[in-house]
Amino acid sequence: MGDEDLERFETDIELQIYREYRDVLPMFRYVVETERRFYLANKVEMNTRSADGSIYFELELEDAWVWDMFRPARFVKRVRVMTFRDVNIEETDMPSEFQ
Repeated sequence: MGDEDLERFETDIELQIYREYRDVLPMFRYVVETERRFYLANKVEMNTRSADGSIYFELELEDAWVWDMFRPARFVKRVRVMTFRDVNIEETDMPSEFQ
């Protein structure tokens, strides 16, 4: 597979994931962004932790969807994320039929 073929493959996968994201977004209450991944979830818990003088964030997500082109299945029951970087959590305007 050449560079051009690989680039075309990655572009196609990203487009498929974007379309899936757009379709499933109304099913989730929170949008969570870390430096490595992008998540949708219905329950989010974030705790600030300290170890060896460093501060990090521990996230626990339930009923989640993960934006990751290398995962065969993006829906997961529970996710635990630890990061030393910024975390962005936004509450969505979930339509009433999904509440």
